[in-house]
Amino acid sequence: MKRKACLATCLLASLVFVLAGCQPAAPETNRSAAPASTPETVDTAAIQTEVLRIENDWPRVIREKDVAAARRVEADDIVLVYPDGNVGDKTMDLKDIETGSLTAESMEMADLKVNVLDKDSAVATGRTIIKKGSFKMPDGKSLDISGQYRFVDTFARRNGEWKLVAGASVPIRQPGPTTAASPVASPVAKVSPIPAVRPSPPPKSSATP
Repeated sequence: MKRKACLATCLLASLVFVLAGCQPAAPETNRSAAPASTPETVDTAAIQTEVLRIENDWPRVIREKDVAAARRVEADDIVLVYPDGNVGDKTMDLKDIETGSLTAESMEMADLKVNVLDKDSAVATGRTIIKKGSFKMPDGKSLDISGQYRFVDTFARRNGEWKLVAGASVPIRQPGPTTAASPVASPVAKVSPIPAVRPSPPPKSSATP
């Protein structure tokens, strides 16, 4: 009798053990939930301030032939489209600055605006006014570059520094009315972005019969 009771007790204990193993595990409450992703924060004002600083430093760079400053700002793979349609690079631009190819009585900039695309890219636009300007050609001749130019510069942040990666400028043949200044527009100052300093060749005159 005792043997049967002992056997029944063992069977009951085994059944309880098996049933306990089949129960779903209790949820783990100590593990913290994964943090939700937050949208990227862009400091638009800080980016605009830095790009404006770079643009406004070009007159000093050109006047003082500060090649080191231009080398820091311009990307090694920069692409420049000049008013005559030719394409330039960093080596060409640095050479123009070093030799002082550009001279002018005054350079003024208007309508300067900065459009921030994201935390690592921005586009600057503006209008350059050159008075009594001259550009020394490779053959030694001087070309009058007085007039107005519309330009667009593209900037990218690389390794924490803002670099000019592309620039293009075109001459304004018939200047229209000045557009209203934006909240980030720079005051009129003596400045000439690098892409606007290379002149277009004068048009060839047709011979009269």
